[in-house]
Amino acid sequence: MESASSTAFSLALRRSSAAELGGGGGGFARRTGRPRVRASALSYRQFVQFALDETALHTRVAPSPLQERFGSMKPLDDKTEIELLSYEAPKIRLLRSLSIQGSKGLQVLDFAMFPEPEYDLPIFCANFFTAAETNIVVLDLNPLYDVVKHKEYKDKYYEGLMSLGLNYAELLPWGGKLTGESLRFFSPIVIWTRFKSSQHMHDVLYSAFMDYLKAWLGLMDLGIRETDASRIIANREAQHRYLTWRAEKDPGYEVLKRLFGETRAKVEMSLTAIPTSTSPLHIRICSYLSLVMKHRMWSGASYSTESIH
Repeated sequence: MESASSTAFSLALRRSSAAELGGGGGGFARRTGRPRVRASALSYRQFVQFALDETALHTRVAPSPLQERFGSMKPLDDKTEIELLSYEAPKIRLLRSLSIQGSKGLQVLDFAMFPEPEYDLPIFCANFFTAAETNIVVLDLNPLYDVVKHKEYKDKYYEGLMSLGLNYAELLPWGGKLTGESLRFFSPIVIWTRFKSSQHMHDVLYSAFMDYLKAWLGLMDLGIRETDASRIIANREAQHRYLTWRAEKDPGYEVLKRLFGETRAKVEMSLTAIPTSTSPLHIRICSYLSLVMKHRMWSGASYSTESIH
C-alpha cells in the first residue's frame, strides 16, 4: 500500500509537472509540436551549460574534488576536444559531465546527476552520441529500484511524469529492442532513440533534455531526507548496482585508448571512489560510452543493431 508521504509527494509532483507543461517555461510547445527554443547546431556544450545554470537556480553548486583531478584530461590528437566537469551540491552527491567533440562531426555527451543516498531519487542520465548523420540517445530518470517490482516507487516518482514521457515518445522514434537486463534500470519515461541529424530533431532533443532536467530538479526540491539507516544503505547499494551495470556493459576503454593512449586510458577508466560515511561508492569517469562501441560508429563501421544491453 502506498504510504501517505508518497501520496503527498506524487500529488505535489503532478501539480508541479502540470504547471511546467502548461506553458510556464517548459522547453516544448505541445500544441504546435515545435520546440520553443533553438539549440546551437549539433553542439552538446549548450546542453551542459543549461544544466549547470538551471541546477544553480535550485541548489548551491560547487566543484567536487574530482574536478581538480580529472578536469585537465587531454587527448593525444589535436582534433578532439574533451571537457570533464564535476560538481556537488546539497542533495546531489555528484553532477558530472563528459563531453567529446571530434572530427567529422563526432560528439559524445555523458551527463549524470546522482542524489545523496539519504534520498531515493532517480538518477538523471543523458547519454548522447553523434557521428556523421546518426544520433544515438538515451535520456532518462533512472530508477533506483525496479519499477515492475516496486510499484510504490514507480507511482511516487513517475506517475506525475507519464504525460511528459508520452509527449516526447510521439516526437522521438523508439530506438529498438531493449534487453530484460537493461529494462530493470530504465524508467517508464525513458527516451531511447536513434535518428538522422537535422536542426529540428536536435531542437526536439534539446527541449527533451531541458524538460527532463527540470523534472528531476523538481523531484529533488520535493525530496525528503531519509533518516532510517537501513533505507540509506539500500539507496547506496541501489546506486552501486546501477553503476556496476554501467561499468560491466561499457567497453568505452577502447574509445579512450584512441584518445589518450593505452596507459592513460587505463587510469582514466579506473574506478574512482566517492567517499561516504560507511563505504566508498565507485563510479567511472567515463561510464557510458558503450553506445559508441556497441554500434561501432567510431571506426566507421556500418550502423546495424537491434538491441542495447
